[in-house]
Amino acid sequence: MSVRNRHIILIAIAAIVAFTCVRLGFWQLNRLHGRRDVNAMLEARGTQAATPIAALQPDAMPYRHVTVTGTYDPAHEQILSGRTSEHGDPGNHVLTPLVLGGGAAVIVDRGWVPLEMQTPPVGGIAAAPTGRVTVTGLALPPDQVSDPPVNPSPPLVTRIDLGRGDLPYTLLPVYVLLQDQQPAQPAPEIVAPPGFDDGPHLSYAIQWFSFATIAVVGCVVLLVRDRRGNSDAPAPVG
Repeated sequence: MSVRNRHIILIAIAAIVAFTCVRLGFWQLNRLHGRRDVNAMLEARGTQAATPIAALQPDAMPYRHVTVTGTYDPAHEQILSGRTSEHGDPGNHVLTPLVLGGGAAVIVDRGWVPLEMQTPPVGGIAAAPTGRVTVTGLALPPDQVSDPPVNPSPPLVTRIDLGRGDLPYTLLPVYVLLQDQQPAQPAPEIVAPPGFDDGPHLSYAIQWFSFATIAVVGCVVLLVRDRRGNSDAPAPVG
C-alpha cells in the first residue's frame, strides 16, 4: 500500500471516530439539559404548598407535597428491605396502605425501622396508629407496577410495587413518603425526600469529547511519525 493511501485511510478512520464521539458528546449534553429542565419542574412542584391528594389529577400527583386523611390497614403492610437510616444504620422502610374511603387507598412509606423489624405488621412504637390519621408527605412514583398484579403480595420486598392484586381497594398511582403525621408517633424514623442531581451526563460528555481529541491528536502523531520514517529511509539504489 502506498504512503498516500495509508494516510488517507488513517485520516478517514480518525475522522469517523472523532465525528462519532463528538455526536455522542453533544447527545449527552442534550440529555443533561433535559434532565435539568425536568429537575427544575420537579423542584417547582416541591415548593408548592401541600395539597389534598384527592384534589389532584393522577398526572399532577408525582413530586407534589400532599395531605391525605384515612385509616391505616396494617394487615396489608409490607417491609421495604435494605434501606439505611440518615446515620447509615441498616434497616427497612415500612409501607402501609392508608384507606381513604370510596374504594381507594394510597401506600404510605411511614419511614425507617431497625433491621430486626422485618416481619409485618411491625409492632411496638412503630405500629400503625388506629383510627383516622392525616399524613403530609411527598407523592412519588413507584418503582414499578406489576401487570398482571401480584397476588398474593409478598410481605418483604425490595421495590415499591403498586401492582398488588390482593388488596380490597384500588391504589392511587403514587405512594406518599411521610414527612408529618397527626397524630404523631416516635417511630418509624421519618425519611428525608430524595434530592435532584444532574446525573453523570456532563462527565460522559467530557469523556466523549476527550476521545474525539485523542483520535485527532493520535492521527496527527501517527502521520508525523510515518512521514519522518519515510524521509529517514535510505534512497533505493539504482
